[in-house]
Amino acid sequence: MASQTDVSPITNALAQRFTATRRLSLDLVATLSDADVSAQSMPDASPAKWHLAHTTWFFETFVLRDHMPGYRLFDDRYAYLFNSYYETEGPRHARPQRGLLTRPSLDDIRIWRAHVDIAVQTALPDLPPAALTLVELGIQHEQQHQELLLTDIKHLFAQNPLGPAVWQNEIASEVAQFSAMKWIEGNAGIAAVGHGGDGFAFDCEGPRHDSLLAPHALASRPVSNGEWQQFIADGGYHTPSLWLSDGWAWVQAEGIDAPAYWDGDRHFTLSGWQAIDPAAPVTHISFFEADAFASWAGARLPTEFEWEAAAAGLDPAAGQQLDAAGPVQPAATDDDADLQQMFGSVWEWTGSAYRPYPGFRAAPGAVGEYNGKFMSGQFVLRGGSCATPRGHLRASYRNFFYPHQRWQFTGVRLAKDL
Repeated sequence: MASQTDVSPITNALAQRFTATRRLSLDLVATLSDADVSAQSMPDASPAKWHLAHTTWFFETFVLRDHMPGYRLFDDRYAYLFNSYYETEGPRHARPQRGLLTRPSLDDIRIWRAHVDIAVQTALPDLPPAALTLVELGIQHEQQHQELLLTDIKHLFAQNPLGPAVWQNEIASEVAQFSAMKWIEGNAGIAAVGHGGDGFAFDCEGPRHDSLLAPHALASRPVSNGEWQQFIADGGYHTPSLWLSDGWAWVQAEGIDAPAYWDGDRHFTLSGWQAIDPAAPVTHISFFEADAFASWAGARLPTEFEWEAAAAGLDPAAGQQLDAAGPVQPAATDDDADLQQMFGSVWEWTGSAYRPYPGFRAAPGAVGEYNGKFMSGQFVLRGGSCATPRGHLRASYRNFFYPHQRWQFTGVRLAKDL
């Protein structure tokens, strides 16, 4: 076994990031009870306890089981309970029934997590490069689940008539006035898009390739709550000509007349019910709503490559992102840059379908199921949100959801043709 002095700087940095990521997940549930972390509010969401367990299953399965000689699974039953969608790994508990898993308890999951954490840290100095790559993927995977944990627990608590708060402190806005929306001319012509270089990226972000961008402009900031209130007042949710056919059918069937969590001039947050800040970016809107608003505003949604070309020179670690456990909520900014809040605050819907890039190939084995098999019927979002762990984002990052989904921190930035 290698000594601490034999550990390479790269492995040591990976170990530190592993520890910090695993700690943050536990911090996010520190105020929650066993009942809070076990309940499931809808099939799209998962219990907070399940997120803690599934991310642990990922490390135990793909790193320890497959690359640490002699490792024995902590509990053979957990593979069935906490596999998500990896068909290669065999049968699993049905996703809509995750809220029925009252056992194992939260304390049981914490004990399992500690066991796996020690095993990974012990194994790290001797892991082959392929396994270290999986540790990195596991860290990135857990960061995704940290955001999902926050949005899923928010959705759960919003169903409670008591309006409970995950964190009691009030969410404060950074500024109390609108920043004027400006139009910023975008790059036109051939642009190289997709991930390139040595840093981490998910498989769906490549290969890097050229895309032709027509003359266009992007809004300097995301659409605000106040502007969305104008859309509502002007009958936006009751004007069928603004909506895609599927969107109008969804609005009618679901009785949608405002973003998720809105009730008049207040909205539900991780600190309970709060007044809506008109200057803050609107959030919890679907692709259908974003597209209808853009039509109402005489604009359109940006393509994902227009967005990426504009963000390529910006700092992906800037903006409002998750740094520690707390009641995250998009806030207004006093930034006077041409393009504001490109990273963090709210995921921004694009008009681009989530499809593979030219030359895309899924990775071999079970991890190849991570992204590629979902490239159907979904739309791309860019930029991250206030619930995305800082350091997780880059300009090429592609998130994706179905057009009706809106329980994530999803917003919109307008675009127009020139």
